[in-house]
Amino acid sequence: MKGERVIHSIAQGLSYVLYPLFVPTYGMVLFCYAFSRQTVALPWAWSLIAISGTFLLTCVLPLTAILLLMKSGQVSSLQIENASERTMPYVYASVGFACWAYLLIRILHAPLSLNLIAVGATVAIIIVALINRRWKISAHLTGFGGLVGGVMSYYISVGVVPSWGAMSAWLGVTLILMYARLYLHAHTPAQVAAGWLLGLSCTALPYSIIAYVWS
Repeated sequence: MKGERVIHSIAQGLSYVLYPLFVPTYGMVLFCYAFSRQTVALPWAWSLIAISGTFLLTCVLPLTAILLLMKSGQVSSLQIENASERTMPYVYASVGFACWAYLLIRILHAPLSLNLIAVGATVAIIIVALINRRWKISAHLTGFGGLVGGVMSYYISVGVVPSWGAMSAWLGVTLILMYARLYLHAHTPAQVAAGWLLGLSCTALPYSIIAYVWS
């Protein structure tokens, strides 16, 4: 029993740490750090605006909406386990993600790969919202799949081949998160797999296709 409680606590903790609305900020921090190290150093002001803007638009804005919906009784918990409660949170998240993409493209003039990742993430949120009306696809795995796809797009954009260690780490975290969501009975295996593939496709394919056409 004690072991089960520990596993349950770890699964819940991982679900909170990799909460979908936190993932874009993680990705932006990784991008700014990696881009400055492997290409040219980004101005600190640009990185600050990019990271803080990402956090405000993709996390604070939709999270505030969710908390207000919880207060009004329209949403029962932060994890939104009930699929019927997810429509309005997804609407607010889609608006926040669209504003984030606008910030990167029109105001910060971010690199093409990053712009495509932001647009892809926005499209993924919209698709999840539509699918959720019929089927409870995993938003957690969609978010993390989007992060993995974004990392792949970045590697392609700078011409870097990821190491086996890095690839194994990303795959390992993916499998652990999948297990956590299944252990908590939040989703079925098909729902977590579909979520991950959706997120991965939306952020990895756009730049991959463009890079292939240009080559």
